[in-house]
Amino acid sequence: MPYYVFHVRPFAQIEKLAEFDAFREASTHAKSLRATQAHAPGRIKVMFADNERREEDLLCRVREA
Repeated sequence: MPYYVFHVRPFAQIEKLAEFDAFREASTHAKSLRATQAHAPGRIKVMFADNERREEDLLCRVREA
């Protein structure tokens, strides 16, 4: 299963930025994006699931503390 890197902005605006086979590559890419986009609204997230649609579903869910 692939690792996806997403930019998640307010109001559940989700943009897929990249897809990787290994976590290390996805994590490195996400960290570099976070460093260059420190002032941009939203968050850079790395997700792991069967497909892109499942990833977006997981990102839109409200998690309880």
